Amino acid sequence: MGGRVAKYANIVSLLGAFLATAVVLGLLGAGLMMPVAGAAGVTARQGVHVFDDLPSEFTQTPLSQQSRILASDGTVIATPFDENRIIVPLAQIALVMRQAQIAVEDSRFYEHGGVDLYGVGRAFIANLGGGYTQGASTLTQQYVKITLQENALRNNDRAGAMAATTKSYTRKVQELKYAVTLEKNLTKNQILEGYLNLVYYGDQAYGVEAAARHYFGVSAAKLSLVQAATLAGLVQRPSTTDPIRHPGAALARRNIVLDRMHLLGLITNKAWTAAKKTKLVTHPQPAQSSCALSPYPYFCGYVSEWLLDQPALGKTRADRLDKINRGGLTIQTTLNPKMALAAQQELTAKVPIGNPADIGAAAAVVEPGTGHVLAIAQNTTFSLKSGILGKTSVNWAVGQRYGGSGGFAFGSSAKMFAVAEALRSGMPISSTIVARPADATHPAYFYPKDYTEKACGIVSPWAVHNDEGSHNGPISLTDAAAHSVNTAFAGLVAKLGPCKVRDLMTKMGLHQGNGNQITPGPSATTLGSDSVSPLTLASAYATVASGGTYCPPTPVVSIKTSDNKALALPKNQCKKVLDTDVANGVTKILKAVITNGTGYGNSLAGGRPAAGKTGTAGNQDGFTNETWFVGYTPQLTTAVWVGTPDDKNNTARLRNLKLGKRFYGGEVFGSTIAAPIWKRIMDRASAGMPLRDFADPSGKVQSGDFVAIPRVYGLSLSNAKGLLTSAGFKPVVGYAVNSDLPAGLAVGTQPAYRALRGTAVVIYTSNGVPKPTPSPTQKQTTPPPNPTKTKAGRPRHKP
Repeated sequence: MGGRVAKYANIVSLLGAFLATAVVLGLLGAGLMMPVAGAAGVTARQGVHVFDDLPSEFTQTPLSQQSRILASDGTVIATPFDENRIIVPLAQIALVMRQAQIAVEDSRFYEHGGVDLYGVGRAFIANLGGGYTQGASTLTQQYVKITLQENALRNNDRAGAMAATTKSYTRKVQELKYAVTLEKNLTKNQILEGYLNLVYYGDQAYGVEAAARHYFGVSAAKLSLVQAATLAGLVQRPSTTDPIRHPGAALARRNIVLDRMHLLGLITNKAWTAAKKTKLVTHPQPAQSSCALSPYPYFCGYVSEWLLDQPALGKTRADRLDKINRGGLTIQTTLNPKMALAAQQELTAKVPIGNPADIGAAAAVVEPGTGHVLAIAQNTTFSLKSGILGKTSVNWAVGQRYGGSGGFAFGSSAKMFAVAEALRSGMPISSTIVARPADATHPAYFYPKDYTEKACGIVSPWAVHNDEGSHNGPISLTDAAAHSVNTAFAGLVAKLGPCKVRDLMTKMGLHQGNGNQITPGPSATTLGSDSVSPLTLASAYATVASGGTYCPPTPVVSIKTSDNKALALPKNQCKKVLDTDVANGVTKILKAVITNGTGYGNSLAGGRPAAGKTGTAGNQDGFTNETWFVGYTPQLTTAVWVGTPDDKNNTARLRNLKLGKRFYGGEVFGSTIAAPIWKRIMDRASAGMPLRDFADPSGKVQSGDFVAIPRVYGLSLSNAKGLLTSAGFKPVVGYAVNSDLPAGLAVGTQPAYRALRGTAVVIYTSNGVPKPTPSPTQKQTTPPPNPTKTKAGRPRHKP
């Protein structure tokens, strides 16, 4: 009974369509549909007048289509969309697909002018006779209806979207007029192309290209007869004939399309018979509509957040999101899939996902000189559910701004910045600094008076332990860095000034995970007590690797619109922040970390030159809870963090860990797990790259900026001081000595011949008392002083 009622309703609908079409064609005026000629004439004139008054301008807004986020090798990272659509030209749609769609929807498409009275009548008669229900709308009319609906939805006009599909004669007549207008302005092939890119094929696939890829894993250009017939059959009832969820209904519809194509002479008897015998086979390809479905979910999330910051995509974040999800953009990223795989595999090999100890690990790989983010990885599975061991949506490799955590304390990796500031200030690599005696249980203390910068100093004694180094007393700058001697660096930063070190950190791009600057106190600038992300730290170290140029981390190299126009991205934001000679000096010191220090045993394969620094940070009780290794070659910089991601109270401790099949006894340091992971990632990522070394620093950086001390003999004290000041020294007045010169005149200096630029030079003056004349015996046994052989540190006398 229900089927009979539906059938009658369809007949009535077709009758209404027939009448509406008749009005459009002026058939009522000819008296074909009305029994009384006079009434017919009046009605016809009224109908034509009403039709002429209807709007005829049909607006086609750009179709919503998926964007594509691509890796550096062109593989797909994700396809964000509101509607899963990929627009293609008609030439890239298989002929058999075009024929199948026309055959089942509008076989007279190339013969009518947008309205097909014959088709309405045929459908009317066919439905009266029973059997397969045929529609009355032409393909052009369907295109108009769906476009009106799409336009309304695009403008968030739900009422307009409903009106576009409401069954009423008024809407039908308006649709007919639009169809006639469209046929005047576009070619048949243009209309067909628009239709095939517009219609819904079920299961979130809009347009034939997305449908072909989704159901069969092929492009629309490569669809077979069977596949084309299957897709063509979906358009009328896509939700109930979806071949994945409703294969039986899809098969029946496919065969109806094949029958129609055979009836119209589009396929041979042989092809028709073979196609109908073919089983329905699909190869579903899930759309990567969200980052959760991406093979690189964390990188995808990072890129998505980065894109929402780009003004080229719109004025507001909402505008930019709309552009990403609907604009059909091609977003070319910097992700190197091979490096990403290497980072992921090496991380999880050492620190397995979901390990019972709940130890986290993350890595970031950056290209020096460009800032390109080549890979990020972490030992978790992406999940929006929280509280599950080994699963999270938080990206540990990046900062909060891009969907990351607040970062992790970076420990002794902070010492690189103190080294850089020391060399910038004029201290040479050969400098000796002092490490106050301390060990893991007995600290050395630093006091407010130790700091040259009171604003960034301390207000109470600061206890500093030597956890990774047991070297006390005088130590070279290189050895202090190689063995990570905390008290040596505490004294160094006190001398340099924590504010100056922090300012250099900022110039080199280092900031906390929450985006704030590093705290300008000794703890953060010396021992890395603030929290940073691996990507931020890798980018800062890449400044040294590049020879002193800082480049903000960048995950995207180009964005193109659907019509292949490039959008404007931020111009090169790289800045020279370190003198190249200084950067080379830092590298020379950090090479020793790997060859002779805390990173020993992690030299790269094939003797590839590299430099780096371990990092170990403690919890509130001073025990290890975060570890790092950050290192680089001229081509790559990688930061690896291993620690405690969920240590809210800062009480967790890395000690006696069993990770996978490996047991790590005792306290865990940056050299224990992070450094070996770094080596393995770098070895794999560097494979095939040329072996490049860093340039050696100049003699000035290695041994100091030694300059000649000008001769001051016989000058007044004020003139001597002025001469030394102009030469770049700090003059200091020493004691008076015996001399033939009048009292008060300068006799010599200490040092006598050379000194570091900017250092103190002592001036000796005459006391006016001539030197005693040596006795004959003294003349025979004691040769007179020879100015050319006087040792540094002795006053220089008149020759």
